[in-house]
Amino acid sequence: MLRFPRLNSCRFEPQRRSRIRTCWLGGLRFDDSSLVRAGGFYRWGTACVLRSSIVCVAMLLSIDSAFAVEPQIPVKKGKSLYRCAMDSQQSVADWSLEGPGKLAFQDGWMTMWSPGEEMHHVLWCPQNFPDRYIAQWTMQNLHPEAGLCIVFFSATGLNGEDVLDSSLPKRDGTFSQYNKGQLKNYHISYYANTPNRPDRAMARLRKNPGANIVQEGPRGILADSQAIHRATLVKDRSRILLFVDDRKIIDWTDDGKVITETYGGGKIALRQMQWTKFRYRDFQVWAIDDNRAPEKNSASGR
Repeated sequence: MLRFPRLNSCRFEPQRRSRIRTCWLGGLRFDDSSLVRAGGFYRWGTACVLRSSIVCVAMLLSIDSAFAVEPQIPVKKGKSLYRCAMDSQQSVADWSLEGPGKLAFQDGWMTMWSPGEEMHHVLWCPQNFPDRYIAQWTMQNLHPEAGLCIVFFSATGLNGEDVLDSSLPKRDGTFSQYNKGQLKNYHISYYANTPNRPDRAMARLRKNPGANIVQEGPRGILADSQAIHRATLVKDRSRILLFVDDRKIIDWTDDGKVITETYGGGKIALRQMQWTKFRYRDFQVWAIDDNRAPEKNSASGR
């Protein structure tokens, strides 16, 4: 059953010379006879008959909400390893931001951007994860004009150091420090819409150091999408999968032909290029449970 997020975040916007009102629910905009877009699908919706009493009852007649559907992954979630709501400064107080990025919090979301589009930036989760886990986070693009989003994972120093160890060279968001410097990791670009290459048609998985492209898949998020999306990253020893909503965009097994070492555990980070302005919430990581069969798709949402 589809559950609408955060009814208390609904706000009303009266339109001049019109009896129509607009209501926002969980990042989606509804109004009388509006066309609602969610997850790349279009359905007619209706929301709120709103007269002078300013009463709003949001109803959707039909909506394919991709972000509310769990992907069909080949493993099952086990015990929780980590959870961060990303809804306040306190919730990410132990995360580490590198580069001139800024974080702001509103309506249960964390928005990340670089003021004046100054420079790229990277936000590290404080915890190290094992070589088998499932990670998920929810996101929404607030600046579809340009941007690029990456997730780093299995990240360590070249000799196995923690990426935040003070013995490693300081980093400021410059890409070469992460993919050609003193770190080893995998990274996936799941949203790519840069000024020099707008609306790139594919997602890319790279193995670092060396920025080695090991797989390309379909684009994760359309350049102009302002829908809410959920990413699901599966790291199962040598196998790596990434889903955006219920679509699989990466599925690759590291056979050691590109850099002989298969990377195990390490840290996860979210990276944005300088033009990007996304908001995030509900970052969660689970162990993989070998004793339980994978679930079928469900329509439950957050």
